Amino acid sequence: MAGNNSTGPASAGPVFDFIASLTKWATGLVLCALVLLVFSETVLRGLANYSLGFVEEVTGYFVVTLTFLGAALALRAEALFQVHFLFDAVPDHVQAWLKRLFVVASLIVCVILALKTHDLVLSSFGRGKFAPTVLRTPLWIPQMIMPIGFSLIGIFLLEKLLLSGRKKEEQS
Repeated sequence: MAGNNSTGPASAGPVFDFIASLTKWATGLVLCALVLLVFSETVLRGLANYSLGFVEEVTGYFVVTLTFLGAALALRAEALFQVHFLFDAVPDHVQAWLKRLFVVASLIVCVILALKTHDLVLSSFGRGKFAPTVLRTPLWIPQMIMPIGFSLIGIFLLEKLLLSGRKKEEQS
């Protein structure tokens, strides 16, 4: 069964697999850190009536990070919600073109959002903006989550586009 990846999502090559692997590891690390922070805060508040103070801010950043990373991985695994009863009603060749159209439109939106959020990061960095919180986090740090997240989603959309082209070639 060499080369057959029947247990995982379809792959357009080792570069995409490597990016997906890094994304999975990052997701796991962020999730573990989130659980550890929430657990620590809960135990400290319950046993010692003490709060770490920064946990709410950092866990908020972690939740946003998990949302972007999870969306990218769900897109790659084709685990997002789909309206099948409408999609399945059209012929296969129309379905293939509708998928390509959706991927191209989504890719354009991702590129625009990645560029705009990158501009936001640069603006916050240039103006030296800080969060009005206990940690006084420079805003560009948590804002970096957005262009990175949109870029990851865009990478996996590009993979979908490449895979749709391969399927077309294989059918010919």
